[in-house]
Amino acid sequence: MIGADIESPLARTRRARRVDRALTVRYPDARCELDFTSPFELLVATVLSAQTTDVRVNLTTPILFARYPDAAALAAANPEELEEILRPTGFFRAKARSVMGLSRDLVERFGGQVPPRLTDLVTLPGVGRKTANVVLGNAFGIPGITTDTHVMRLSTRLGYTTSEDPVVVEKELGALLPRKDWTMASHRLIFHGRRTCFARKPACGACPVASMCPSAGIGELDPVKAAALVKP
Repeated sequence: MIGADIESPLARTRRARRVDRALTVRYPDARCELDFTSPFELLVATVLSAQTTDVRVNLTTPILFARYPDAAALAAANPEELEEILRPTGFFRAKARSVMGLSRDLVERFGGQVPPRLTDLVTLPGVGRKTANVVLGNAFGIPGITTDTHVMRLSTRLGYTTSEDPVVVEKELGALLPRKDWTMASHRLIFHGRRTCFARKPACGACPVASMCPSAGIGELDPVKAAALVKP
């Protein structure tokens, strides 16, 4: 077990990069699990993914984008019709307001196009730094740390941060990893959080980074039982 509380900044950086390399081996197919064909589709899908699963969003967006294929169409949507399409994603009224609002802003301020700048993206309704970094990293190839629930949880468990502030976690995690790796490192942490390092009962006995994790042992340690918990 690592004594992260007495770990030097250099040792923490080296450990974080070893962890990322191990997760690269474990999850060679790590990627954004939201389906999209354009920056606009990814932006809307990411907003819809709040408080639901990517699988549920991926079942909803084909219907949504067939009806409203671009920002202009979504900005002019009938709210009741839009809410009905979004109902399966939960919080559908708030999400309908957000995606209509951001679509209107895209049309009025950015010519209907998603701007490739974080400072612009976070001015859109329903878009924070997390969503902006997802869009920048995956639609534009601009590196960003995605501080979703899995990245937040694993950053604490791995001893990268003690903060619960997403902006602070983004900064501290980003300082440990090369900028060019930020987007993919986020995907690997998300994959690990979804498949092995669960919120309630992590599969520590089947974890590829347990020897580098100060929290190793909080979950199932038996290798066979732990392996049975791991999701494909």
